[in-house]
Amino acid sequence: MEEADFDKDTDKKLDKGIPLGRYKRLGVIGLCTSFAFVILYYVLGMIIVHKVDDDPDFKPSSIKVGGSHAVSMAIALIDREVNSNSWVANDPFFMPGYVLDNMPNYQQGIIYAVSRFALEMTDQIGRSRGSSEVDKDLDKASGLLKYPGTTWIFDFSTSIVPTASSESQYRAAQRSLFSYNQRLANGDAKFERRADNLQGTLLRFTADLGSNSAVIDDHLAKAGQWGIDTKADDIFYSAKGRLYAYYLILRDLGKDFESVNKTKELSPSWLLMLASLKQAASMDPLVVVNGKPDGFIGPSHLAALGFYLLRARTQLREIINILQK
Repeated sequence: MEEADFDKDTDKKLDKGIPLGRYKRLGVIGLCTSFAFVILYYVLGMIIVHKVDDDPDFKPSSIKVGGSHAVSMAIALIDREVNSNSWVANDPFFMPGYVLDNMPNYQQGIIYAVSRFALEMTDQIGRSRGSSEVDKDLDKASGLLKYPGTTWIFDFSTSIVPTASSESQYRAAQRSLFSYNQRLANGDAKFERRADNLQGTLLRFTADLGSNSAVIDDHLAKAGQWGIDTKADDIFYSAKGRLYAYYLILRDLGKDFESVNKTKELSPSWLLMLASLKQAASMDPLVVVNGKPDGFIGPSHLAALGFYLLRARTQLREIINILQK
């Protein structure tokens, strides 16, 4: 292009009031605005979505007469976390829940405890003595609740086609538990309210708490100096969710086994065990710190949670010993 032609084009743009430098400024402004919008989208979205629901007085909206209180609680917990609070553990990168950390670990801890309970219902409480027959609804629910909580509608590590999401599997498990409880209320399902069944269930809960305690202990041994620990909150909220669900399920399981509680005089020990679980589940630090257990600055929230966990486990073992007598 001739220099004269270039000057003419420039003169035309200047005559129209659009200096060349303005295009650059508009581009920078547009880029900054887009960046600010993305940041605001994630920050506000996280604030709106985030909810660690640890209400100790949580109760199912309704309990069918003749059904199980504990099963009703399991149904209500699934419904609350998957439908009411929104399941965030499998949120893709373009959703604010993807950035959250504490809530997804907490929710997965709850589902883990519910899955353990569903398994015990299948193996212990929901089948007749000496019978190999397994309740079809309980068996289905316990299987579905083992599904990973981080699976979205696509899992490109296994396939490029859509797959079942975590929510869809948990909702199916919820429907199966509801079907079982309805059949139980109608007299078409089993719920063996015997001391040995309760004992077997508590033994497995105790073993699971022991496993959770080992995870905390192992992390305490490897980390925790000045309280800077990026994994401590994951372990903390996973354990908190598990303990919270166990608290509610065992609280209502005591109602299902009311006759055993009276016969074995379990009430004092049962209430102490529930109090320990409740204290653990109610811990709500602003920031999870994992300093040295004997450190002057920066407490270890993991160590405190582990203390309540072990105390509840010890009290569960005392209840098991009473049931054996």
